[in-house]
Amino acid sequence: MEFISQPWAWYVAGPLIAIILLLMNYFGRGFGVSTNLETICTIGGAGKVSDYFKKDWKEQSWSLLFVVGIIIGGFISSNYLMPSEAIALNPDTVKELAELGFADAGGSYLPSEIFATKNIFSLKGFAILIGAGFLIGFGARYAGGCTSGHAITGLSSLQLPSLLAVIGFFIGGIIMTWFLIPILF
Repeated sequence: MEFISQPWAWYVAGPLIAIILLLMNYFGRGFGVSTNLETICTIGGAGKVSDYFKKDWKEQSWSLLFVVGIIIGGFISSNYLMPSEAIALNPDTVKELAELGFADAGGSYLPSEIFATKNIFSLKGFAILIGAGFLIGFGARYAGGCTSGHAITGLSSLQLPSLLAVIGFFIGGIIMTWFLIPILF
């Protein structure tokens, strides 16, 4: 069952994001995932291990709804809103991806070489998940927030630290794409 085969147009998605940001700002809330994960860690008892998590999680209990929404939205998106047709990729990109071991590059939005369940339970897949999780957690803590928090909330409120963090995120993405992915795959 497929509801939509195209992403929402920028003139629909952009204003919706702006409205959500205005509402969150009005109610004194920030938009970002790392704060929500901090709340989950605090509820899970991480305050026993680190003073950083010794806070009243009830002040951020609204963020649990945000995390549940991310999970439900991801499920709906991957099961009902994901186009089934092949992606129109540049032939050079298809060739480069094939050299990295992606057999059906452009055949789907979620390549099985990365997103298949069997990969999670392999030693390499598990090591990549643990390493990536550590790097994302460290990076979000070191940068004072995650990519969504800095790029959406921070930039929209003209914060210089968010601009610097977003520049760093892009540099990290380029390094990952051009140097680390070829080594990992």
